Amino acid sequence: MSSESDSALHEGFVQVSQVLAELNHPHVPQWLSVPARTCQEAAEALGLQTGQIAKSVIFRRRADEVAVLVVASGDKRVDERKVAALVGPIGRADADFVKSRTGFSIGGVSPVGHLTRPVTLIDRELFRFDEVWAAAGHPHGVFRLAPADLERLTGAPVVDVVQA
Repeated sequence: MSSESDSALHEGFVQVSQVLAELNHPHVPQWLSVPARTCQEAAEALGLQTGQIAKSVIFRRRADEVAVLVVASGDKRVDERKVAALVGPIGRADADFVKSRTGFSIGGVSPVGHLTRPVTLIDRELFRFDEVWAAAGHPHGVFRLAPADLERLTGAPVVDVVQA
């Protein structure tokens, strides 16, 4: 594989690394030797509880086709009705929509560094943990942060958007 192909494959990881540096985030992204496309894979690779994985779930807002990003604990299921009550009617986002709006492939969507700024919500259940880990633009990339860092990095509100 050429270095040009390598850089294209890692473009999302580089983008997130640059954004985190610009925002003075103290923890640089880490490259895992195994892919972490799911919360379970990420938790196993990092030796953490699944809930400590800050998953990024993208929805499509029906009114204007804007991406809606929900950052939630890996052990919780997002309640689409609660999200819709806050941002308007939403639908599922397919892989093409996710890639075109965020610049990331499903399994590597970061809470920061998107191509177009999404409407972002942070679920309050993440605050059960002092430290969480999020995707860094690639299925092999992750970065460490406190839940409060998500607020600072994204400017998003903390809300209740998971199933009871």
